[in-house]
Amino acid sequence: MVKEKKEYEFNPLQAQTEIKIGRYYVKKGSYRAAAQRFLEATLWDPTNPEAFYELGKAHERAGNQKGKREAWAKFLELAPDDKRAAEIKKKRDPVK
Repeated sequence: MVKEKKEYEFNPLQAQTEIKIGRYYVKKGSYRAAAQRFLEATLWDPTNPEAFYELGKAHERAGNQKGKREAWAKFLELAPDDKRAAEIKKKRDPVK
């Protein structure tokens, strides 16, 4: 069985739905499932900083450092003035 590649087009409503489902998975402690939902949200709406923020948090909790850094870099690019930006910069690039 060949799985068809999913086509994404700009759909902010679908992105919000994916974020909501991802947050449900976070509450259950299913961080990999949550990360998958947040990733879907970024594909439906690549301009949504909240999706990238949540994706970074889910990756952090799942222990995926590379994924966390990439998601948060995009979050900071989209929302440099967000009130969480300073905290994310510290978490993304911890002092060694």
